[in-house]
Order: sequence, then C-alpha cells, then structure tokens
Amino acid sequence: MILNYIMAQAAAAADSLANKVSIDAAMSSISALTVEEIVKYLTSAGLTIGATIIKVALIWIIGRWLSKRLVTLVKKLMVKKNTDASIQTFLVSLIDIVALIVLLIIIISVVGIDTSSFIALFASAGVAIGMALSGTLQNFAGGVMVLLFRPYKVGDYIEAQGQAGTVKEIQIFNTLLQTPDNRIIIVPNGPLSTGIINNYSRETTRRVDFSFSISYGDDFELAKKVLMEIIEKDARILKTPEPFIELGKMNASSIDITVRVWCNAADYWGIFFDMNKSVYSTFPDKGLHFPYNTITVNMPK
Repeated sequence: MILNYIMAQAAAAADSLANKVSIDAAMSSISALTVEEIVKYLTSAGLTIGATIIKVALIWIIGRWLSKRLVTLVKKLMVKKNTDASIQTFLVSLIDIVALIVLLIIIISVVGIDTSSFIALFASAGVAIGMALSGTLQNFAGGVMVLLFRPYKVGDYIEAQGQAGTVKEIQIFNTLLQTPDNRIIIVPNGPLSTGIINNYSRETTRRVDFSFSISYGDDFELAKKVLMEIIEKDARILKTPEPFIELGKMNASSIDITVRVWCNAADYWGIFFDMNKSVYSTFPDKGLHFPYNTITVNMPK
C-alpha cells in the first residue's frame, strides 16, 4: 500500500514537472520572439481564420441556393408528373432537411474537423438521440405510413385527434389542418397514423340527417307530405338513394320526425342550413306547430 502511494505521488510530481517545463519552454519561445515576428504571426493567423470564415459563408450561401433550386426542380417535376399534393409537400420537406444536413457536414470538413470522426461520433450517439427523439421519429414513421396507405390527402376534410379541418400540407413530422374559420392546426403524424380518422371527403356523396319536431295533435302524414315537397324542390338532393322520412320518436312534449337525404359531399352544408330554414318558414303556414316543453299538473279536489 505504502509503495503504491509513493509511486502515485512520484508519477503526479513527474507530470507536474513536465507540464511546468513545457509551459516554461513555451513562455521562453514567446519571449524570444520580436515584435515583428508576433505581428507577422497574428496577421497570418487572422488571414487564415478570415479566409476560413469567408469560405464557410460562401459554401453556406451557395449550398442553400443549390438546395432551393433542387427543391424547385423537384416541385416542377412532380407537378409535371401530376404527383399527389400530399407526396409533394412531404418530399419537399424531406429534401430540404437532408440538403441542410449534408451542407453542415461539408462546412465542418472545411473548418478542419475530421468528418470521419464526426460521423463516427454521430453514429455512436444515434441510439441515445433516437431514444430521446422517439416521439419525433414516430411522427416521421407516421408520415411515411400516411403516404403509403393514404387515409387522407391534401384537400380532404378530416376529423382526428379531437381536431377537424381541411388538410393543407402533409409534412415529414406533422399534418397541417386549416379550419373553416381560417386557423392552422398542427397535428403530429404519429397519432394520426395509429388513431381514428373521420374523412368526410373520401366518398363523393354524403347523407344529411335531420330531426324535426311537431306538436301532439298535428297530422304526421301532412308533415311528411310537406317535407317531401321541400325535398323535391331542392335539385341538390339526390333521387337515389331515396329520401327517408319516418316518425322517429315520441317525446314527452313532441313528435320527432327523422329525415335522411343524400347529396354530393360539396353540397352537404348548403342543404343542411337551407332545409332547416325552409321547414321553419313552411310548417306554420301548413298548420304544423313547433312544440314547447310542457308540464301537466294534476290537482286533487
């Protein structure tokens, strides 16, 4: 034990002495330099650093210009080939990120850092980064799955993850939804690829459901006839499948009539609002009454 301690102390003393000798040697070398030599050395170092900075700046500017030109070229080719807009936004985003990574590696090489050691370091840290960015990588994989299986595309109106809107862009990590009131909602691709998606634009036709109420004592057959007349006047409502009108439910204070009609997907909201307006203005003229909640009270004698 004592021998080991003495050897450790001796090694530490030797290292300290070596460091002191090297520092003293460096100081002696600097002090031996003349002012002219120091100025010359600083000027040379400044020119080298300045040239490197200028070179890096030029590489950055030219590299970003080339990457933008590449993105523009890819866009034109995809438009020429009538590529789906969903794939266009995804590939453009991916190309831009890859080009940026390549440009950064080139700049690191120009600065003088060994790129092979840098790439090795990056690879060794890949597992740790992958674990830390597991959610981000899941979103990337989700974007790929969305493009492969295409549960929705750019221009579709969807409802997913508690959000609804028109798909504006499908990026590598996120999907951008534009709401009817012109808000942009960014939804991660990971949950979208594994969750439930309600796509309102997938089919060309949609069914519009209504529930109209009349008072007890009103003629149901008359109400059915009036509703059919309103439906037949609207050319947007499809004849096939046929409109459905039946007594849906007898509530405590009303008779509920279920109405179902089919239309083209683009006409859904127009028919929905116009039908409600027509029923509201037509029923009273036909002697049909909109019910109010009523309570019957029995008083004992």
